[in-house]
Amino acid sequence: MRRATALPKPPTGQPLTDTHVWLTLKTLFPYLWRYRLRVLAALGCLVGAKLANVGVPLVFKEMIDGLSAPEQVLALPVLLLVLYGAMRFSTSLFTELREILFARVTQRAVRQVALEVFGHLHALSLRFHLERQTGGVSRDIERGSRSISSLISYTLYSILPTLVEIGLVLGILFVKYDIGYVLITLVSLIAYIVFTIRVSNWRIDIRRAVNETDSAANTRAIDSLLNYETVKYFNNEAWEARRYDEQMIKWEEAATRSQTTLAFLNLGQQVIIALGVTAMMWRAANGVVDGRMTIGDLVLVNAFLIQLYMPLNFLGIVYREIRQALTDIERMFKLLQENREIADAPDARDLPDGPLQVNFDTVDFAYEPDRKILKSVDFAIAPGRTVAVIGHSGAGKSTLSRLLYRFYDVTGGAIRINGHDLRSLKQSSLRAAIGIVPQDTVLFNDTIFYNIQYGRPEASRDEVFAAARAAQLHDFIESLPQKYETRVGERGLKLSGGEKQRVAIARTLLKNPPILIFDEATSALDSATERAIQAQLERAAIGRTTLVIAHRLSTVMNADEILVMRDGHVVERGSHVALLAADGQYARMWNLQQQEDRESEPG
Repeated sequence: MRRATALPKPPTGQPLTDTHVWLTLKTLFPYLWRYRLRVLAALGCLVGAKLANVGVPLVFKEMIDGLSAPEQVLALPVLLLVLYGAMRFSTSLFTELREILFARVTQRAVRQVALEVFGHLHALSLRFHLERQTGGVSRDIERGSRSISSLISYTLYSILPTLVEIGLVLGILFVKYDIGYVLITLVSLIAYIVFTIRVSNWRIDIRRAVNETDSAANTRAIDSLLNYETVKYFNNEAWEARRYDEQMIKWEEAATRSQTTLAFLNLGQQVIIALGVTAMMWRAANGVVDGRMTIGDLVLVNAFLIQLYMPLNFLGIVYREIRQALTDIERMFKLLQENREIADAPDARDLPDGPLQVNFDTVDFAYEPDRKILKSVDFAIAPGRTVAVIGHSGAGKSTLSRLLYRFYDVTGGAIRINGHDLRSLKQSSLRAAIGIVPQDTVLFNDTIFYNIQYGRPEASRDEVFAAARAAQLHDFIESLPQKYETRVGERGLKLSGGEKQRVAIARTLLKNPPILIFDEATSALDSATERAIQAQLERAAIGRTTLVIAHRLSTVMNADEILVMRDGHVVERGSHVALLAADGQYARMWNLQQQEDRESEPG
């Protein structure tokens, strides 16, 4: 059996600032303060509940002394009993009122933070999403959202009530008895809190290791499941299980260490509580023996100790949970701190209406500084015209569409629409004007109708049907048992490559944008379907500014201009006829594809 990788030993102490506690709380505070009236009312109920709670032992003391007095009167204990019951009920009443008042605040804060993180993730660049690990990010958002609720609940329902009660009890002990009771209580509290904080801080690295290994295992599992077919193709189930178990072994080691150190923390807390209770009861018992205190006073001190130490014992757990919640929230807020590589300029404007001309003006681009993809690319697409770009894989063709969508910014030159640099336009306005049929179509795990309507969510059913007909998809959908309500599965895996591509075409036709991009739009289709859809695409391109990126030259023959790219450069340009007459790279590619087509025809 393999040995688990040893985790680094945690440091002997870690200051609170290492987890950016105050920064996290400062980030969270505005979400709560929007509902300040509810917050203040809830705090008022909290104080009312604790005043009633502290009043219960005081009434109970008077009852004990009243019943033990030789001249007791029956009416006195009855009145005290009524008051005792009222105090008990008031504690519950104020507590539940606090819950009612604050419930909306907690859930709204969780919702707003989660929504902001979700929106921010969509605002991040394509580079971030190509590098991210979906499982880890989703787990961070899930834990962070849940931890906001935990943090608020623990703070309002445990920490603040306990602090209020401690203050009230210390004041009563000082006024009614002597400073000795206050000192014993304070020493116990301080010892308990210091011990809890030091040990809990020592355990933070262990808890972080549990989180990291948990996220890593979850990421690996999701990645493997998303690639289920690939795993099956290569018979690598055992390999995937071993890779997953490698992470689970690390998680097991971290979780075991977390549990054992937790036991040490609990044991130390109980020792401190036991010593404090013993010292207090010894002093109170001596007071009764000496005649300085009554039996009711003894009961009162004991009741106060129980009321203090029970929540204090829980306070240790709460502190650990709060630290864990802060760690989880910190991870989620780090997603908000991710730099938006592509952001609208402060003075960004909307794209103007009307016919649109696209210009690539001496564009340079590199994903990485040492690997240039586009080099001085220069061309224009006039309104209503179609420009096709062809070339071998890696020539930089698909990069053109990503730059036009402004998933990345050019590193040299500029891309302009009607003379406006893309960087001066609002991204939402720009992308609303562009429709794309990508080479690799990914669909939502929903119905066919939903995936087509996604091109324009407000479109009517008839418009969706019309788009499906234009993409030569309607008859196929009608042949399915559930027709348009057929679910396509995760990433559209229940559909064939050609069916997914036709859904993508229908979705783009439904959007009806002034600029169209076809990025290998018919690459997954058979020849007969390709010819049928090609006619629909050419019809859809009429009157629109269209960029066609293709490998099959037969799909670009009718383009107004064809660009041939190689190694990031435009090496040839012209119409189909002109490029064949030039007898250059385009002519060689055309002749090669024609030969391949003849050889593939049935003999």
